[in-house]
Amino acid sequence: MDSRVDEIDKRILYYLAQDARNTSAPAIAEEMQVTPATIRNRIQQLEEQGILRGYPADIDYERIEGHVTYQFRCTAPIPDRDRFAKSALEISGVVRVRELMTGHANLAITVVGSDTNDISRIAGDLSDLGLEIEDESVIEAEYHHPYHSFGPDDAPTGPSLTDFMNLAGGAEVIEFTVSEGAEIAGLTIEQAVKEGLLADEMLVVGIERDGEVLTPKGGAEIQSGDVVSLFSKTPLEKDALEVFGTQ
Repeated sequence: MDSRVDEIDKRILYYLAQDARNTSAPAIAEEMQVTPATIRNRIQQLEEQGILRGYPADIDYERIEGHVTYQFRCTAPIPDRDRFAKSALEISGVVRVRELMTGHANLAITVVGSDTNDISRIAGDLSDLGLEIEDESVIEAEYHHPYHSFGPDDAPTGPSLTDFMNLAGGAEVIEFTVSEGAEIAGLTIEQAVKEGLLADEMLVVGIERDGEVLTPKGGAEIQSGDVVSLFSKTPLEKDALEVFGTQ
């Protein structure tokens, strides 16, 4: 059942998603022209309604004695997907489980291990549950941004990076959402290459739109909201994704 939220609630959620640790009730109250007590009461209500479910910390495990973070994409029987998700979360090393509304690869499981042997142990435990591991990859970095529609009108927008993987030889594969008003939006892959918006070492290997996977041929058009998978032969520079809407 949907809960009713207003603009104040949405702005609270925006700033908490941006930085829960440093979000100030008085600052939000001043912007929304209410009292700090109102903001604190709203936060409590959002928690009680189950909308605000927690404040997870963003931890770089690689900096702690060389730990590695992996993502497994697994398939669970649809009727028992939630049961498998909860069981997976009980395995030592599993830190996050997402249920996906699909019949194939419907669980995205993030794990942390002290080394590759530990990752193999976790993979074995997942298989022992009855999960079929479809794919696995090292999570090199993960980026977050609050939902733009809940924020102020002048909030910056940019593509949401959803996956990042290092390959042998310095190559990289990244997956992200093209943001509204991106320079490349509305152009075909071929046009983007001709205009120099896609470097020679970059290759679009996947486009997903409205749940449908499109063949990334030269005539395929890139649109705002597309989930694009991009292969780069060399490590991407910081500003490499500006044409897709980065700030």
